[in-house]
Amino acid sequence: MGSICGDSQPHHVVLFPFMSKGHTIPLLHLARLLLHRSLTVTIFTTPANRPFIFESLNDTTVTILDLPFSHNVPDIPVGIENTDKLPSMSMLPSFANAAKLMQPDFERALQTLPSVSFMVSDGFLWWTLESASKFNIPRFVYYGMSYYSSCVCRAVAIDRLLFGPESDDELISVPRNDFELPFTEPEPKGLQIEFIMEVVIATAKSHGIIFNSFYELEPLFADYWNSECTPKAWPAGPLCLAEPPKGSTEPHNKPKWVQWLDKKHDQGSSVLYVAFGSQAEISPAQLKNIATGLEESKVNFLWVIRKSESEISDGFEERVKDRGIVVREWVDQREILMHESVQGFLSHCGWNSVLESICAGVPIIAWPMMAEQPLNARMVVEEIKVGLRVETCGGTVRGFVKWEGLEKMVKELMEGEKGKEVTKKSKELAEMAKKAMDITD
Repeated sequence: MGSICGDSQPHHVVLFPFMSKGHTIPLLHLARLLLHRSLTVTIFTTPANRPFIFESLNDTTVTILDLPFSHNVPDIPVGIENTDKLPSMSMLPSFANAAKLMQPDFERALQTLPSVSFMVSDGFLWWTLESASKFNIPRFVYYGMSYYSSCVCRAVAIDRLLFGPESDDELISVPRNDFELPFTEPEPKGLQIEFIMEVVIATAKSHGIIFNSFYELEPLFADYWNSECTPKAWPAGPLCLAEPPKGSTEPHNKPKWVQWLDKKHDQGSSVLYVAFGSQAEISPAQLKNIATGLEESKVNFLWVIRKSESEISDGFEERVKDRGIVVREWVDQREILMHESVQGFLSHCGWNSVLESICAGVPIIAWPMMAEQPLNARMVVEEIKVGLRVETCGGTVRGFVKWEGLEKMVKELMEGEKGKEVTKKSKELAEMAKKAMDITD
């Protein structure tokens, strides 16, 4: 980060995460990294999101400032200030546009702050470029994406790789199923593409991009970005390693799932961690197949599900109680992945989850659900080779997963030869990640 900051001190940085846990957490880790470099940090958020941020950073000197979030917005239910609580992710563009209503309050607050050296705002908060420009503050953009997925998405959008006849000289081919609207529309229209265009234009005019990645993980794509794309990008991660590991607490203070993992470790048993993020919508039929696949695999597992998915299948938890636990509340995912008993991760391949898994040296069964997750899954399996792909019906990325296919891949990861190969690669990358993020003085 030194190249961004220059040499004069003291530096004051403003961070503005998008109102979504997956977007917020890495910027909370970035706050710790900046503090470690002796910078002063102010984070902006909304009243409903403040408790989560405060709990994460209450042992630091970070200043947290609230901006009122308008609840008089069409399409968005009153009281919702975080995408994790949206009834459907189709509301995301409306929600992101509603955030722009905070701009006047944001600019009033910037006027009262000590001199700001630079700002890092989430790419979805495109309007912060205008605010930064008013106060001559360099704006850096944060996206919760890898260099790999960013480069591929850019190539698909600019070169229209999903449309038209391929030339005989075409060297790149991309599966259409790896992309969602509006990428798959020849002439996209509507709120979503308008929002994306605002985001893209504001990014292009910003001072740079902060990637939550490390150069050794994807050097080809990091080099490609800085030779072919703008603005310039810096890898500042893996940011999760900026947060100190949880200290060992007294047994009675540990969450029940950590106590359960401790027990499995004492028994010499390995555990598969199962989690699909806070926003993927999973059908009841798919949930039942996941349950059956886990039950039939006979492996030990810890499965985190959302409260809305509570109904799995009759008697399931009772039948698997000796080797499986289902958790229905917010967990510290990194604490679980770092636990010695956890030897595999069945994941939706959100970028935070991929990085946390790499840092813990835990291999992945990739089951992408939405957004750029199919690209992350492709990277995990084909580029960095730290995971296996779940089998879907018909072989399509977004196909239904039957329990038999899931059982097969779970056993392969936890017990098979391919599992051993990706585990070895995961451990190697974990060491590289630690070296990349060595913040010891």
